Amino acid sequence: MVKRIKIHDLDVEYETDYRNVKYPRLEFKTGRLLLVLPKNYREETKLLEKHRDWIYKKGLMIKLAKKEAKKKKIEARSEEELKDFIYALIREFSKDLGVELNKIYFRELRSKWGSCSVKKNLTFNTLLRYLPEDLIRYVVFHEVVHLKEKKHNERFWKYIREKFGDYQKKEKDLLVYWFLVQDILSSKKETEKNE
Repeated sequence: MVKRIKIHDLDVEYETDYRNVKYPRLEFKTGRLLLVLPKNYREETKLLEKHRDWIYKKGLMIKLAKKEAKKKKIEARSEEELKDFIYALIREFSKDLGVELNKIYFRELRSKWGSCSVKKNLTFNTLLRYLPEDLIRYVVFHEVVHLKEKKHNERFWKYIREKFGDYQKKEKDLLVYWFLVQDILSSKKETEKNE
């Protein structure tokens, strides 16, 4: 069930999901606030109040990204072209960083552009095919750096900064393109449903 909370001038929609977890957490992975709560948790209002500033900041960032997405255009390439490009980038970046990986996977992921597992497997979202080359390069480099530094610590960001001095802009652009791609997918699904 979708609920709403007003923080300053921002209306934030949210949902709650009760799971077998020890601690409550808040997520904004898909653009909507999700409260992941332990099954017996009854302090939803206190949790929202405690994280009010964080929710506002993230909600505003997402609202601006959705607005910016309307001004962007996508680049379409085939999944095969995407895979070839990513394989070439991985060869380049893993050599530069002196790292080895196990396997590479391609899937349509629901909430991120890529991931790196503890087994040194890299997974890339097939939706990357809609992004400009410079953002694909950034995502691939980001994941290859995780083979060297698992966490987003200072050493990790040092590698990122050395290669992409504008990484903060790229991170914002990835959020903007996330919503643009989601809109495109929604439109496609709607069209297919009406045919």
